[in-house]
Amino acid sequence: MRRPGLHRQHGKQGGGSKGIYAKLTVVVVVLLICTFSVFFSATISGNRGSLEPSEINVEELWESAKSGGWRPSSAPRSDWPPPPKETNGYLRVRCNGGLNQQRSAICNAVLAARIMNATLVLPELDANSFWHDDSGFQGIYDVEHFIQTLKYDVRIVESIPEIHKNGKTKKIKAHQIRPPRDAPISWYTTVALKKMKEHGAIYLTPFSHRLAEEIDNAEYQRLRCRVNYHALRFKPNIMRLSESIVDKLRARGHFMSIHLRFEMDMLAFAGCFDIFSPEEQSVLKKYRKDNFADKRLVYNERRAIGKCPLTPEEVGLVLRAVGFDNSTRIYLAAGELFGGERFMKPFRDLFPRLENHSSVDSSEELVANTRGLLGSAVDYMVCLLSDIFMPTYDGPCNFANNLLGHRLYYGFRTTIRPDRKGLAPIFIDQENGQTAGFEQAVRRVMLKTNFGGPHKRVPPESFYTNSWPECFCQMSPSNPADKCPPDNVLEILESQLENEVNRDLEALMETNSTRRTEI
Repeated sequence: MRRPGLHRQHGKQGGGSKGIYAKLTVVVVVLLICTFSVFFSATISGNRGSLEPSEINVEELWESAKSGGWRPSSAPRSDWPPPPKETNGYLRVRCNGGLNQQRSAICNAVLAARIMNATLVLPELDANSFWHDDSGFQGIYDVEHFIQTLKYDVRIVESIPEIHKNGKTKKIKAHQIRPPRDAPISWYTTVALKKMKEHGAIYLTPFSHRLAEEIDNAEYQRLRCRVNYHALRFKPNIMRLSESIVDKLRARGHFMSIHLRFEMDMLAFAGCFDIFSPEEQSVLKKYRKDNFADKRLVYNERRAIGKCPLTPEEVGLVLRAVGFDNSTRIYLAAGELFGGERFMKPFRDLFPRLENHSSVDSSEELVANTRGLLGSAVDYMVCLLSDIFMPTYDGPCNFANNLLGHRLYYGFRTTIRPDRKGLAPIFIDQENGQTAGFEQAVRRVMLKTNFGGPHKRVPPESFYTNSWPECFCQMSPSNPADKCPPDNVLEILESQLENEVNRDLEALMETNSTRRTEI
């Protein structure tokens, strides 16, 4: 069901004086232009109409944004043959980073396998030093569902099988390659494919951001969406935990989720030091030196140009300015906040009804894994299913970026995306005592943002943050390329796969018959 977005008002137009037709003509033309502009904006952004800053309707923010007639669809819309029985070899990848960076890498691995006509070995998840978690793919995702969902796209095995020939068993050793960052498709069809044919298998490591995001092939992009939003399903125990938390939260009404990215690694990466004590700055600078490439940053300018995560207090001030009161229930997805209670207290004073997965569900499974991949997976699902989601930093932060894209695909669910650069001077002025008109200024900035409706992807926005229009369709489109696929698309794909299997069986039977004749 499509639910309404922000409130729209259309005022009545008054008449003109008798005899001034020229002026009336100008007025009519202007009105037509304005009407078209409002209609176009509503169709594309799906969340804002002709609103004054004081007219944000918080009650309607609890509902999904307007879809503009779009609905999610990642099924193929053109000829999409099933993977052939004979492939060019095996593809192994090691997905580094946190849970959501690994998730993007898995999508890229499936696409790379399709491009090279390779058999994909179940992706390896890096047991990285940040998470200290070696759960692996099998410990987080539903393997059977993953393989079954993608059977029309790629062949997937859990490990490279041994070769039995002339009574001997031989293992295929994958040739290791370090792929270039954001490699184009041509790299995979030339360099990588050549090595695969030479060795029978290749091992791409590391595999984070190793395939270009912007690809001029809508079917390839839709394959990424099939992986991300359909094939990658968490294991049943994770889904049960997540749904239990959501049910408990929703039993008391609407709730909002916030990814409070005010953590040491992100603050150090972004170079956001100037609001901290000298001792805290030393900690952040050391962490930055030890973990990130050396890059000259003007630290006291980072916040002013929108490069820093919002502080917890700033998050609270934005929500208050938009119109949320202290009865709002908020689920926090966050690690250990840097600076601790000193930064959390102002936020808690504004919004005391704060929860996290541990406070809602104190089961031993979550307590034992609160900082690992399981805890991150539960946070991801709760944020996906919440009525409103608000990231406090959507720069190079894969958790927020993936969630924004998933919520868009999940039915244009409302997101509140603060424009940090637009808000920075307002916060700085307020801290310097210029408080007059503060909330109106914040609302004015927020009304220029997108609240979760379909909108054009503009760099540096990631495809994983916004897969519109490739992974969406319309029943009655103006552009034929946007037309939804037929309802029986899965039956068509299944029929193609069965035909491929039957051809393989016929070829095998013919081969066996020839051998018997020769004998």
